[in-house]
Amino acid sequence: MKLHGIARAPDERINWATSVPFFLVHALCLAAVFTGVSAKALVLCAVLYLGRMWFITAGYHRYFSHRSYKLGRVMQFVMAFGGGTAAQKGALWWAAHHRHHHRTSDTADDVHSPQKGFWWSHVGWILCDKHSAWDPDAIRDFAKYPELRFLTKHDWIPPWTLAVASFLVAGWSGLVVGFVWSTVLCWHGTFTVNSLAHVMGRRRYATADTSRNSALIALWTGGEGWHNNHHHYQASARNGFFWWELDPTYYGIKLLSFLGLAKDLKTPTARTLAAARVGDGSFDRP
Repeated sequence: MKLHGIARAPDERINWATSVPFFLVHALCLAAVFTGVSAKALVLCAVLYLGRMWFITAGYHRYFSHRSYKLGRVMQFVMAFGGGTAAQKGALWWAAHHRHHHRTSDTADDVHSPQKGFWWSHVGWILCDKHSAWDPDAIRDFAKYPELRFLTKHDWIPPWTLAVASFLVAGWSGLVVGFVWSTVLCWHGTFTVNSLAHVMGRRRYATADTSRNSALIALWTGGEGWHNNHHHYQASARNGFFWWELDPTYYGIKLLSFLGLAKDLKTPTARTLAAARVGDGSFDRP
C-alpha cells in the first residue's frame, strides 16, 4: 500500500511552539529516575491505562462518535468525564473529528489518513492548528448538552483532577509512573488505531478505505483493532464481530446493559456479517 499517496495541504503544518507541552509530557516520563517506580505506582499505571482506554473506546468512540448504544444523561456525563481524564481533549472535539474521518476516510479531506504519512496519521494532525477547533454542526446531537460543552471547553479539568488523585494515592511515583506513563501509553494506543489500523492487518470486508483487522492492535486497544469490521458497520457497539475476536470494550458496554445503565446496543445482523466479503469476490478498491 502506498503510504504517501495524498499530499498534505499547506495549512496542515505542525505548530511546534504550541506542541511543546505534548513533548514535555513524554519527557516527564523520565522523571521516574528521581521519583522511583513503586509497586503501587505500577499497579496504578495499569489500572489507569485500561480504565481510560475503555472510556475512550466505549465512550468517546462507540457512544459519542457512533451512538452505538444509549445512555442516560448522568452516565453520559460520566463517560465524557472519564474519557476526558485521558487528556485527549473533550468528547465533542474528539467525536466531531472522528465523524469527519468516517465521512472522508482516506481522501484528501480525511484529518488523519496514513495516506498523508504515518507520522501525520499517528500524531501530526493533532499538533496542527487547523484541527484545534471542532465543528458544532458535526455533533449537534450531543452539543445541545451544556455539561458536555463545558467539559469540552474546559478539557483540562478531568486530567488534572486525575493527576492530583494519582499523587494522593501513590505520591510522586504515582503522579509520574501512574498518571504520566499511562497517559502517554493511552495516547499512543489511541493513535495506533488512526495509523497502524489502516496499514497493518487483513481485510475481511470491501470498504472504500484502507481499514484493516489486527488482533495485535485489538489487544493493545481493548478491541479497536477490528477496524475493518468497524468501517464495514460503524454503528455497532461490538467491533469484534465473532466470538474469537477479543473485544473488552464491548464486554464492558454489555455489563452496563446488564446493570441497566446502557440500552439498545447495536450489533451486526447475520446479513451484515455476510455482506461485502472480500473472500467472496466483492470488489476491494484498496
